[in-house]
Amino acid sequence: MSEFDLIVIGGGSGGVRAARAAARLHARVALVEGGALGGTCVNAGCIPKKLLVYASRFRREFEDAVAYGWRGSPAQFDWPALIHNKDAAIRRLNDLYERLLTGAGVSLVRGWARLLDAHTVAVGAQSLRARHILIATGGRPSVPDFPGRELVITSDDAFHLDQLPRRALVVGGGYIAVEFASIFHGLGVETTLIHRGDSILRGFDDEARKHLGGALRARGVTLLLDSRVSAVERGAAGLTAILAGGRQMHADLILCATGRLPNTAGLGLERAGVELTGSGAVQVDDGFRSSAPSIFALGDVIDRMRLTPVAIAEAEVFARNLFGEGRGRMDYHAVPTAVFATPELASVGLSEERARERHRRIKVFRSRFKPTRELLTDSEQRVLVKLVVDASNDRVLGAHMVGDGAAEVIQGLAIAIKCGATKSQIDAIIGIHPTVAEEFLTLRDTAGEA
Repeated sequence: MSEFDLIVIGGGSGGVRAARAAARLHARVALVEGGALGGTCVNAGCIPKKLLVYASRFRREFEDAVAYGWRGSPAQFDWPALIHNKDAAIRRLNDLYERLLTGAGVSLVRGWARLLDAHTVAVGAQSLRARHILIATGGRPSVPDFPGRELVITSDDAFHLDQLPRRALVVGGGYIAVEFASIFHGLGVETTLIHRGDSILRGFDDEARKHLGGALRARGVTLLLDSRVSAVERGAAGLTAILAGGRQMHADLILCATGRLPNTAGLGLERAGVELTGSGAVQVDDGFRSSAPSIFALGDVIDRMRLTPVAIAEAEVFARNLFGEGRGRMDYHAVPTAVFATPELASVGLSEERARERHRRIKVFRSRFKPTRELLTDSEQRVLVKLVVDASNDRVLGAHMVGDGAAEVIQGLAIAIKCGATKSQIDAIIGIHPTVAEEFLTLRDTAGEA
């Protein structure tokens, strides 16, 4: 039986970083993975999603180019070529992850793991034993239980379609649903997003998410809010989604992006004494330790903040605390995030609604404007920029943006907010003109105080 200091189960972003960080601290580490290295982010999430987002935006670029004097035959889109090139890029990343692991001295064990006890992992006929075990198995798509659910696809499947549909229904209101609705529409698919709530992107700033909803409608995406799919049927003309209330929607493809669940089934965690939440997430303390003292978990499988950079940061904290001299805790304050729709929505810090709950008085600064890029086009869409400020001490609590390049802009503001910047300090910064980002530096008049 092979002996290690740490066995990591799961080769996604968090697991790979934890394994490498622990090995860097001279621990004997094995990582077990039965699928492609890189996890959801590399294979069916962040990276391939962003590549499809880029592809979906070229059509608008070609159309707008006419206003800037460009002439010529319209380009033709080739979906199979995009998927082929995307797959090749992902394979290179898979290989890179393997080189990073082996280069760090991590033993890579191929296969699916199951716990025999709190220190022993079986991989096929092989048994591994370690002082510590880390669960980093991520999450998986969840599809509601309705008649015909086997006829829908999930975001995992969307990256491998043989061809684009002519009509697509996207079910859900979270960032995955909104992003795929934008992708399909940008690639010329007649797209409808169906969501049971009264607004998309629950948890984001209300004004920002409503602004994005209006922008999606203006670009041609149909949004059906307060609607729920109760069944799906297949007929001669394709698929039919039957909504609660009886309305029928016809499509060639239905993508369900209605949430993800922690990927803990079949691992044998209960046998090892690991307690799970109702959703199947591993319950851990601030040090990522489960109810079984030798077993830890991080990333999407603990269902705290399901973002790749968060999982990587958790992995560093975990490794330093267990094998180094660190006594740190993960800081979830002011984590920036983005929805890569078209246009983008990005945020850091508190929404206006959350700020009002936590602080006695706040000030809200906002601006809606037509960016310079659109001056020669017939677009009527506006960029939204917004700062939420604590009125008692002038500290910036949150920043929100809807518009092209929002993620890049908010990433910079995240540094300022993390460092405790005040509105006066941001006002004192001289902007780069003309840019969208400089609008955050020119917000002088309060748009609301309470």
